[in-house]
Amino acid sequence: MAELSSLADLGAAKPAAAAAPVHVQKLDKSGRAYATGKRKDAIARVWVKPGSGKIVVNEKDFNSYFARPVLQMILKQPIIAANRDGQFDIIATVTGGGLSGQAGAVRHGISKALTYYEPGLRSVLKKGGFLTRDSRTVERKKYGKAKARRSFQFSKR
Repeated sequence: MAELSSLADLGAAKPAAAAAPVHVQKLDKSGRAYATGKRKDAIARVWVKPGSGKIVVNEKDFNSYFARPVLQMILKQPIIAANRDGQFDIIATVTGGGLSGQAGAVRHGISKALTYYEPGLRSVLKKGGFLTRDSRTVERKKYGKAKARRSFQFSKR
């Protein structure tokens, strides 16, 4: 950086352009990308590797683990958005929460792992909103209330 001796030099000095963060491929020894996805109280650990498109959740096929078609669709969204259907094998272990939260956690984990495996997919997945952790959780119960916000029934006497 050039030496500045007066305020006039400060106005003429051009700030160094901040370089955009470079996203590089992050793989383990087995050639897999790993990511953690979260949603509500569910936490999913996801591994992505090249393969035939098999998705395994908690050692079960994802169709049997997530029986509802809506949850299966949620799980496949990042793969379809990235146009990589049938190209990656995905292994996930998920704990906590209910099925809906677990499906969201696995979706988040798949999205992050895909960007670690193929950094070029980041812009597509970011535009789709798959990389953002949905921070909405259940509101805690407060004292003096029946539930988080519901009051006890009012009675005049």
